[in-house]
Amino acid sequence: MTGFRARLLGHASRLVALGLILALYGWAQLPELSDQERVALAEPFAFSRYALPQTIPQTRQVRRVHPSLERIASWISATGAAIALNDLDGDGLPNDVCYVDTRSDRVIITPVPWTGNRYPTFDLEVRLPIDASPTTAPMGCLPSDLNEDGLLDILVYYWGRPPVAYLRFSGAFEHRLALSSEHFVARDLADPRERWYSGAATLADVDGDGHVDLIVGNYYADGARILDPQAHGIEIMQDSMSRAFNGGRNRVLLWQSASSGLDPFVRYREADAVFEDEVARGWTLAVGAADLDGDLLPEIYFANDFGPDRLLHNRSTPGDPRFVLLTGRKTLTTPNSKVLGRDSFKGMGVDFADLNGDGVLDIYVSNIADEFALQESHFLFESSGEVELMAQGIAPYRDRSEPLLLSRSGWGWESRLADFDNDGDVEALQATGFVAGEVDRWPELHELAIGNDQLVKDPRAWMQMRPGDGLSGRQPNAFFVRSSSGRFYDLAAEIGLDQPMVSRGIAVADVDGDGDQDFAVANQWETSFVYRNDGRDQGAFVGLHLRLPVDRAHQLDVAVYPGHPDGAVASYPAIGATASIVLPDGRRLVGFVDGGNGHSGARSPDIHFGLGRLESQASLPVEIRWRDREGRLLSHHEMLRPGWHTVLLSSDATLVAEQ
Repeated sequence: MTGFRARLLGHASRLVALGLILALYGWAQLPELSDQERVALAEPFAFSRYALPQTIPQTRQVRRVHPSLERIASWISATGAAIALNDLDGDGLPNDVCYVDTRSDRVIITPVPWTGNRYPTFDLEVRLPIDASPTTAPMGCLPSDLNEDGLLDILVYYWGRPPVAYLRFSGAFEHRLALSSEHFVARDLADPRERWYSGAATLADVDGDGHVDLIVGNYYADGARILDPQAHGIEIMQDSMSRAFNGGRNRVLLWQSASSGLDPFVRYREADAVFEDEVARGWTLAVGAADLDGDLLPEIYFANDFGPDRLLHNRSTPGDPRFVLLTGRKTLTTPNSKVLGRDSFKGMGVDFADLNGDGVLDIYVSNIADEFALQESHFLFESSGEVELMAQGIAPYRDRSEPLLLSRSGWGWESRLADFDNDGDVEALQATGFVAGEVDRWPELHELAIGNDQLVKDPRAWMQMRPGDGLSGRQPNAFFVRSSSGRFYDLAAEIGLDQPMVSRGIAVADVDGDGDQDFAVANQWETSFVYRNDGRDQGAFVGLHLRLPVDRAHQLDVAVYPGHPDGAVASYPAIGATASIVLPDGRRLVGFVDGGNGHSGARSPDIHFGLGRLESQASLPVEIRWRDREGRLLSHHEMLRPGWHTVLLSSDATLVAEQ
């Protein structure tokens, strides 16, 4: 009897174990949509693709590099494609493209293809005071009015030298529509003999003085000779695959002064010792700056390769930038690498939007989350709304990427959040792919990843990565759409966006002013594209062009005009200004004027709110907050109907008490 009872208990134990296994297996499965549900969710979206032109036909797939890096030249050459959408010719629409074509290492300016041939496509070829072009390569372009004269300039950041400001010098505002390389003059922003390896940059008023500063995220160590095939010695790679702090120094350049006319200039001062070494010397691939606590001082997010990302709380005063490192709180069920600031992943993109409707921006970050290997995780750091915790050094965010189904897609680069069907919920885009090639180098990369850190920093210990070798090189970009359950599903295939590419940057804008957002993708070593939004059955929207007048005395009161900027008053985008709108159902949407956040894509500086189904004559309350050119924090309330509105901000508005 005892033996029978033992056998019975043994069978029962096995059945219980099997039941637990099956239950856990079922619990671990990701929710899926039926085919019909996927088609229905994709139905509002449609895009037409337009290729961007080359100015110099070339088909190269690799750059010339330092001799010690030649065996991994394809790895070294895997970045540089970049793109931005903005209103460069002053016609009131963000229908101009600035992009880096890696096949020729040219910065190219062109009209968006379907908006007419308003000017000839041209290279931004302006002779630099010190020309180091054989050992440099452009990595990105940020259109912005750097000298505050009402004409958009272009900031270009590089590998091999500090950034350069290409300033418009036509002088007369009436000639703003003239656009060619002859209308720009190059101005160095730092000593051109220095060698920086900038992987990302963004513009923001860091110290709250009313002028826009420059935040530069660097990758390889300062002074390296990465692109110099005549150099000697051995270049050093990262000193860890998960805790690398030997990269280039991240910098803040504070705006000092500027002039316009035929000899324009803009001057910046590099702020000293702004970041601690483990913040300053991560291998940064994306930079984000956004006000996360409501004081209109932008927090900074550095997305770092080979180590922890960094979120910095802004405690600056004019002329004195100060930041405190924030880290998230770990709970019993939270893995270390899911805690903000403690991850060991490969951060490559960052963007901001409010996904949970608490009026505080959330943070969307790309990592390597390949289905085949290195299944780390993308992040969706959702705010708890407890912004007061930042004063204690706590990041009030928790990662929600897995329950929202945003944790996986591929080898991620740019991450973008935007509402493409005007339903009030954002979609999530990701640029994916690393190096296209016939020989799969994943096994060797795995060996390297588990190797000793002393070997990792020596390029002679690396696997071969030359033309013909590949790593996750042909993945479709992701287009996540939110379902009624709140989860996101990648519907790129259903929408017709599943062509394999090797992509880097994504820019978003309402290019043609029709109320729905379009986007552009920068591809590495191949053609880049702009996508026109042809979606059907779109919801209503409110779009805002928030601008500051060039002439301080011109505008005494906040003025709201219907439509797009008409050029009657010289003005420039109010980078960092915020807006919130309250919907009839009580939801509050928030947005801000973006100065170029992310990896290598820059959206237009316009704020766009999708409203869903709404009466065309309905008016909604909008609150706008900004800093004027003296750094005073101001606010204005307005009732606005759906459509585009240009808001000329002033210094004579409601003064917000400084916090």
